[in-house]
Amino acid sequence: MNKLTSVIALIVIVCYSCSTVPLTGRSQLNLVSDAEVNQSAAQSYNQLLSDPKTKVVNTGTDAQRVKLVGNKLAAAVEGYLKNNGYGDQYKFNWEFNLIQSPEVNAWCMPGGKVAVYSGLLPLAPTDGALATVMAHEIGHAIARHSAERISQQMAVQGVGGAVTVASGNQSQTTQAVINQLYGVGGGLLLLKYSRKQESEADHLGLIFMAIAGYDPHAAVLFWQRMTAQNKGGSTPELLSTHPADATRVADIQNRIPEAMKYYKP
Repeated sequence: MNKLTSVIALIVIVCYSCSTVPLTGRSQLNLVSDAEVNQSAAQSYNQLLSDPKTKVVNTGTDAQRVKLVGNKLAAAVEGYLKNNGYGDQYKFNWEFNLIQSPEVNAWCMPGGKVAVYSGLLPLAPTDGALATVMAHEIGHAIARHSAERISQQMAVQGVGGAVTVASGNQSQTTQAVINQLYGVGGGLLLLKYSRKQESEADHLGLIFMAIAGYDPHAAVLFWQRMTAQNKGGSTPELLSTHPADATRVADIQNRIPEAMKYYKP
């Protein structure tokens, strides 16, 4: 395949590889299948949990809270997707684990693989606060932000990757990028998204926590608490690549009326 043909192939692939984010309606580039990304994410998640350096907390009140809040959010998300015509487009095998670590952090891999670090819990003393963070991270998964980031990296590779993308043989590449994004094998690191994706996850998270029965106003209080900590010293991992604190809180406050339409105590 010559260079011109590769370019044409890449253009065709990009043009026909767009998906739509539920609720926000944003179009995004998607060059990898959910099945492939979810499989790679599950392998990475298991790899992380089985690492001797990872201390998974399986018992106690905190671990139970993470699972309880997580399961309520999962039910809310599944219900929303089904009721809005997305039920057949998502296949999740949810897992919620608390990891002993001083990091103020949490994340959700594709396919519903969630981790909360114990360092976050002092800043999320209520279930509403914890739901705020977990719903935000789940929002990343629902918006397929990992797949979007993988696709962006593939697209950046340009002509050289066109043939590989077209063949659909991306399993090793996908897992390598998943491992890189989540820091698997290199310590517990935050998945770094763009500010647009972070704001989108905030939007989705507010709706999902409201459907799950958590008052969206808890999100404002949580992010204000995070903002206060941010001003007091080093930036928590959860805020390291996110929108400006004041902008984020203002955006969330502006979205509260929409989220409250879904809230049923």
